[in-house]
Amino acid sequence: MVGKMGYLAMKTDYVAQNALIGSDLRDLGNSLQQLANHALLGGGLGFGTSLLKWIAFLAAVYLLVLDRTNWKTNMLTALLIPYIFLTLPHWLFGVLRGEIGKWIAFIAVIVRLFFPRHFIEWLELPLAFILIVVVAPYIMADVIRDHWVGLIIALIIGVYLLQEHIRSCGGFKNAFTRGNGITNSIGILLLFIYPVWAIVLWIL
Repeated sequence: MVGKMGYLAMKTDYVAQNALIGSDLRDLGNSLQQLANHALLGGGLGFGTSLLKWIAFLAAVYLLVLDRTNWKTNMLTALLIPYIFLTLPHWLFGVLRGEIGKWIAFIAVIVRLFFPRHFIEWLELPLAFILIVVVAPYIMADVIRDHWVGLIIALIIGVYLLQEHIRSCGGFKNAFTRGNGITNSIGILLLFIYPVWAIVLWIL
């Protein structure tokens, strides 16, 4: 009788231990699933922000090239230089801020000083951009660029360029219906996607 009772007690303990282990494994599985979901969500937001930053950067470069070639306007398109500075992807910013950027700036300045006739006029803004990246103080290069202040500045630049473009086209309708106006308008609108998205994420 005692042996049978002891056997039942051992069996009950074994079942209880299995149930406890099963419960622990389920909790561990749920925790890992939640961790994976959070990681994917965070990674997705990070990837989305990085992609929008690239799009905004390329749109600003496109508008700058357009301005240097066939976009005849009285707008202060030099504002695209600080915009590009603020939206330049981190790894590319690091490359241009290092030795490569210093050599580019050095050679360009030498050519500009001693061979002005060989210096193409439309290269002046890109040269200004390289110089800004190379000599920018820490607070501008590593603080403002990643801060909401930089996002607000980029947004203000986009707003200014859009309203000046609409004014130069003779109204909102012309800016989005005329042949040249459409491509320029799309380029300017793309300037908004990164700062607006980043500001929303910053608030949330």
